Amino acid sequence: MADSNSDNRPLSPHLTIYRPQMTSISSIFVRITGNALLGATLLLVWWFLAAATSLGAFELASSVITSWFGNVVMILSLWALWYHTLGGLRHLIWDTGRGLELQAAERMGWMMIIGSLVLTALTVFYFLQGV
Repeated sequence: MADSNSDNRPLSPHLTIYRPQMTSISSIFVRITGNALLGATLLLVWWFLAAATSLGAFELASSVITSWFGNVVMILSLWALWYHTLGGLRHLIWDTGRGLELQAAERMGWMMIIGSLVLTALTVFYFLQGV
């Protein structure tokens, strides 16, 4: 039978004092960026299939990818790729037993965020120079 007094019970005390940690946030973002990269990959596969299919299909796919929305998706995908790559490097370092201390792990989390933003900006700048 259901407890009719359940609305009066307090929440677990850790919910009011919990502060997200850099290690958990960076780990969650590695998972999110991995899934986001799947979406971007599907968009690129659509573009390649459209190029192999017909001129009309390619023009539609190309107009979507080169639109402002497509540019935003591609730049965010580039950031996700760099972030996910740096997350993989962090795990390779952790596999050697290094960087597992709390301060080192937090520092690596910040390095992933800052590094991925810098690498994304450098990559975009590099490709804009070639255009």
